Amino acid sequence: MPKSVPKNTVKRLLSYFKKYKWIMVIVIICIVLSSLTNVANSLFVKTLIDDYITPLIGSENPDFSGLISLLMKMALIFATGVITTFAYAKLMIKVTQGILKQIRDEMFSKMQDLPISYFDTHTHGEVMSHYTNDADSLREMISESVPQLISSVITIVSVFFAMIFTDIYLTMIVIAILVIMLNIVRVVGGRSAKNFVKQQESLAKVNGYIEEMINGQKVIKVFCHEDKSKEEFDKLNDEWCENSTNANMMANILMPIMANIGNIQYVILAVVGGILAVNGMGGVITISEAGIITLEALTIGGIASFLQLSRSFNMPVSRVSQQINAISMAMAGAGRIFKLMDEMPEENEGKVTLVNVEYTDDDIIETDKRTSNWAWKKHEEDGAVSYIPLKGHVEVNNVVFGYNEEKVVLKNVSFYAKPGQKIAFVGATGAGKTTITNLINRFYEIKEGEIIYDGINIKDMNKNDLRRSLGIVLQDTNLFTGTIMENIRYGRLDATDEEVIEAAKLANADGFIRRLPNGYQTVITGNGESLSQGQRQLLSIARAAVADPPVMILDEATSSIDTRTEAIVQDGMDKLMKDRTVFVIAHRLSTVRNSKAIIVLDHGEIIERGEHDFLIAEKGTYYQLYTGAFELE
Repeated sequence: MPKSVPKNTVKRLLSYFKKYKWIMVIVIICIVLSSLTNVANSLFVKTLIDDYITPLIGSENPDFSGLISLLMKMALIFATGVITTFAYAKLMIKVTQGILKQIRDEMFSKMQDLPISYFDTHTHGEVMSHYTNDADSLREMISESVPQLISSVITIVSVFFAMIFTDIYLTMIVIAILVIMLNIVRVVGGRSAKNFVKQQESLAKVNGYIEEMINGQKVIKVFCHEDKSKEEFDKLNDEWCENSTNANMMANILMPIMANIGNIQYVILAVVGGILAVNGMGGVITISEAGIITLEALTIGGIASFLQLSRSFNMPVSRVSQQINAISMAMAGAGRIFKLMDEMPEENEGKVTLVNVEYTDDDIIETDKRTSNWAWKKHEEDGAVSYIPLKGHVEVNNVVFGYNEEKVVLKNVSFYAKPGQKIAFVGATGAGKTTITNLINRFYEIKEGEIIYDGINIKDMNKNDLRRSLGIVLQDTNLFTGTIMENIRYGRLDATDEEVIEAAKLANADGFIRRLPNGYQTVITGNGESLSQGQRQLLSIARAAVADPPVMILDEATSSIDTRTEAIVQDGMDKLMKDRTVFVIAHRLSTVRNSKAIIVLDHGEIIERGEHDFLIAEKGTYYQLYTGAFELE
């Protein structure tokens, strides 16, 4: 096993077979029967030659009835072998696909629990490689290598005992040559296995790079980056080629080595066997009725039978060596899959949850039915339960944060947003604007300071409930394959058709939707490539509107919309933002003029804050940004 593959990989893989243990019992029985038919075939050769063919040679009135009966028995045994081989092959297909389905289900489920930071540090192509290349290598191993390994072990054991009883001296020669073959398999196979791990890793890099290049093809064309892209791809492809060559070179030479050793063994056995037979010598074990074991001379039939047994003995050894590349690749793939499954999930230790409530004259009552009122359900230390109305009051106090230890992105940032207020973040690219909204959503955990939401530290909140109370519209829209109706409903899965249409109207998306071929039932694919960037953004805004959260985060929400469309959208946005706490990130400063407070960030620090007119009068950084005195980076 390669060092880079976890030691418990085999054990974990075997655990997936528990569900199919009875099927595997039947498979093993079928494999045993199939293997034994091969041994029976070799033993029949000795009986055929010594007991039937040799006595019939020179006979004037040969009786073929016994020979025909023997051939019928052989035909029946061969038929059994064919049927059992077909049966276990078909059953292994069911086992293989069932196990792969379970592994894919677990991978996808695990992927949903991973933090955003995992996807920030792993390319999409690398993640997809787990579902394609790694899973496919497992398929090949389970469906082909596992049955062949079981069959090989059974064949080796059964043929070995058959050879001992056929001729013990020739068996000793086979054992000596077997030791040589096993050492070659160990040395050559071990070297190839290490390179197969590297091959899977480099393949994932190639897939990740290709995925990035396909997504950015327009940018590549615009900036004439084709040659540089080819150069980078050639480097990754050369690395993959080198690792694949090293892995397959060692694995592929095993089969010819084994075949030639087998041929040499065959010649040695034929020569030695012939000498023994001619001189009336041999090591054929016979047991008398009295239980006495004696060695008898080797016969012509015994030589033919032993030579065939030796072929049957070498064949599984060669077969195992041939499967080393598939097994090594599968183990490497399984190690990568289990590495993904062992990634630390996103911690969600918060105990404060979001519940529907109804208000009475003097109390708040929790209810299971959906209402327009929400409250935070908090368990106090004395065991009592308190309900805090969801308002959208956010306070950020002395927050320090960095995506890694070397670089601090936010430095002692503090601000607050009361319910219904609109707070805007402006500043150069990399100033930390989006980072603040990531921290409010708890996509990342702050290192110092605290964020208070409706009087509760967000660290105490269940992350799912926290994010349910926040609506977010990003600069990059993400639409899914499905109807327009389903894409908008993604914001709240239990929304009715009427609520979806109302949200679309609020975002001023209803007009263009109704002009589509099938209106709200129009199916979009490929992240909505058939729609314009502005239309996709309107759908994203409608999705946030149907969620109806008390806090909205708009990260460059109108940056992809032209000026005329922006005026239409801004009206809908104003309606959407009414009575909500809103955080706006914008480079287009005309969209933040009506904000309650505009916070100017520079290298992770707040350098200015205030309303638009106040900051313009100050003639500081915001004034320069707004009037275009200098360009944003």
